[in-house]
Amino acid sequence: MNSLYKRQFVLMAGMILVSFALLGAAFMTLSYQYIVQEKQVTMERNADDIASFTAVIRANGVDITDSDYQAYIANIARISDAYIVLAEMDGEVVLAAEDGSIQVGRSGYMLPEYIVRQVEQEGAFSGLSNMGGLFPERRYVAGTPINIKAVNLMTGQTEVQRMGVVYVAAEASSITELWRAFTSIFFFTAVIVLCIAFITSSATSLRLTNPLKEIANMARKFGHGEYDARVTGYENRSDEVGELAEAFNSMADSIARSEAKRSEFVANISHELKTPMTTIAGFSDGILDGTIPPDKERAALQTISSETRRLSRLVRRMLDTSRLQSAENVTAQEQFDVSEVMLRVLVSLENKINDRHLDVDTKLPDGPVMVWGDPDSITQVCYNLLDNAIKFSKEGSTMGLSITAKAGKAYVSVRNTGLPIPPEELPLIFDRFHKSDKSRSEDREGVGLGLYIVKTILNAHKENITVTSEDGVTEFTFTLTLA
Repeated sequence: MNSLYKRQFVLMAGMILVSFALLGAAFMTLSYQYIVQEKQVTMERNADDIASFTAVIRANGVDITDSDYQAYIANIARISDAYIVLAEMDGEVVLAAEDGSIQVGRSGYMLPEYIVRQVEQEGAFSGLSNMGGLFPERRYVAGTPINIKAVNLMTGQTEVQRMGVVYVAAEASSITELWRAFTSIFFFTAVIVLCIAFITSSATSLRLTNPLKEIANMARKFGHGEYDARVTGYENRSDEVGELAEAFNSMADSIARSEAKRSEFVANISHELKTPMTTIAGFSDGILDGTIPPDKERAALQTISSETRRLSRLVRRMLDTSRLQSAENVTAQEQFDVSEVMLRVLVSLENKINDRHLDVDTKLPDGPVMVWGDPDSITQVCYNLLDNAIKFSKEGSTMGLSITAKAGKAYVSVRNTGLPIPPEELPLIFDRFHKSDKSRSEDREGVGLGLYIVKTILNAHKENITVTSEDGVTEFTFTLTLA
């Protein structure tokens, strides 16, 4: 398998190698040119100094055979590690000095014509040459003429006379040795840096790929049903890997909760269906086999009818829930008056309100409150909330209904007075089949889907619903977007 670690390491290592190759090539080229140029400049400067000094002593009548002059030339040759040659303008060598030794006198050795010609034409010489066989190999040579200023007695003008040429030659090996020393230091440093870079690259690649392998392994475990599998050890990482681990754990928590809710849903469905069906089957069998006497058959049939209606309500609520959760369910958006919807639902529940002897305190705007949404779905929301408020209101108390508009939203509130909802139950009341262990009313017909349907409808509208329950007053408030 072509792993991410391998690709990442090869990519980083390749980039480092290419970078060092380019850097090394540039360094070697520039350093060589710099060393050669520096050596040539030094040789030209030495040639100029010797030519100037020779011109001064010749102007003062001192010959090159003078011992002090020869010592001066020998010392320069030794210090600069160079070969110094003095030649006449025609190219005949008259003095040669190397490594402290010196030879003076006309040797009869003539320098190549191209060297003599370049000095005559350009006033100097610079380049690689063995000086016509004077050296066994080509050397860097710099030549400067010896110019003496003299006054022409005939014209009275100062003229420059060339009395010879000074050549300074240096072996190429002395230059290349220095360059090789620089190059060796560079390559030694480069090898160390490359080793550190490769180790760092490997560690970085492992730091990147190991968490991905662990997350993939946890994902496989999760896929096999191990819903408690989590990625640990990356809580303190603030990079993308830490974000990925956190996102995976959040996803795992969400799926685990969904799985728990699914199991709970199946258990609740089984329980809710089993209770009325058991009751219906028991009373039906009692009537058929004569266990229930004829004078009690009517009461048994009423119980069967009540349980049948309860079963019908349960199935209808389940179908409503399934429809709301369907991916094909798209909420229609149109304008309608939410005040009118609330009043219409309130009128439809008038009998239930009267049965519990409730008063209704309405605080509605004088004019219509136009909102966006699906009127049928919002009607169901209002019906479920009002019906829920009636069932859980204390008999003879006041039930409140209000609508306010603020910041582009309509806030619809339904309030009732009765036993409060325990704080630990508030986050759970919108879950499917959630019912308090201790019912807040004497009603036993609820199946725990009313508020879940309300929450689902409002989520489809991208709206919010909140609930508060304090001092016996419970209030539900949901929002709608103003048209």
